[in-house]
Amino acid sequence: MSTPSTASRIQREPELLGQTVVVIGASAGIGLETARRARAEGAKLILTGRNPEPLQRAASELDALSTAAFDAMDPNSLERFFCDLTPTIDHVMVTAGQPHYGRLFEMALAQARAGFDAHLMLALRVARNAAHKVRPGGTLLFMGGTGGRCIGIGLGIASTVTAALPALTASLALELAPVRVNLIAAGFVDTPLLASLLGDELENRRNQLRATLPIWRVVGPDDVAALAVHIMTNTALTGATYDIDGGQQFLAGC
Repeated sequence: MSTPSTASRIQREPELLGQTVVVIGASAGIGLETARRARAEGAKLILTGRNPEPLQRAASELDALSTAAFDAMDPNSLERFFCDLTPTIDHVMVTAGQPHYGRLFEMALAQARAGFDAHLMLALRVARNAAHKVRPGGTLLFMGGTGGRCIGIGLGIASTVTAALPALTASLALELAPVRVNLIAAGFVDTPLLASLLGDELENRRNQLRATLPIWRVVGPDDVAALAVHIMTNTALTGATYDIDGGQQFLAGC
């Protein structure tokens, strides 16, 4: 049986205590859950999102230092946001953007460009703007996926981005050292974004994954958030891609 003094020795200090975490895309889903997890670990938060109302709700819930409502895909707004940051920050997580699907030869070039821009160029822009704001040993953390590793009709942009992001991450890690750069590659994560994409098929997809994934359940935003905070706190991690899909990529048809 533990005594009060033993219990006090067992209690650990929050892992992000006194650190500042920027979450780009913090209004919902993985971004919001990561912000919650970081706050629980003692972090101070700076939150961004496109829509002011859900962003303000997240800020109120988590007692954020500040918020900024803007479209992260707009280069000028993104640059202005980082220029206006006064404190030195410790970690930046980017969850903005969504997958782009469609046949390559039926897709308008502007749509294809938007697919690359939403992931590859966004990561590069964030890295360029954040490089001198993040302390040595801090983290830039990007989101990718595992589903695009399956080549198929309609997945051309997603597959290309999926293949390119790990290489971009590793290159940035070398160029920005000692700032650390890492990538989380997620499979199906039960978020409002996927709910909007799948519509009436959402529950069927959930049931299919529960029946086939080796973990016997669907991956949630809290799972990704736990990995994100671990990457922030483990200072030996850089230049790497971390899969979190419950084994989805091992299933036939992905």
